[in-house]
Amino acid sequence: MRYGSRGVCLISAIPSRGFKTSTSQTSDSTLTVTFSSTDHRSVITATIDPGAKASVRESSF
Repeated sequence: MRYGSRGVCLISAIPSRGFKTSTSQTSDSTLTVTFSSTDHRSVITATIDPGAKASVRESSF
């Protein structure tokens, strides 16, 4: 992901073996990348509003 003054953009999202990748962008300022397998999910959300930051949520099932 790359942070810019007007938004967040995806540079690349390459999953490890056994994982799939999906992305969603609800606005120019927020981008979510999800890596999922049969028993694990990692969700990375990057935003520039109000400041540049990223959060990661992990879940296993």
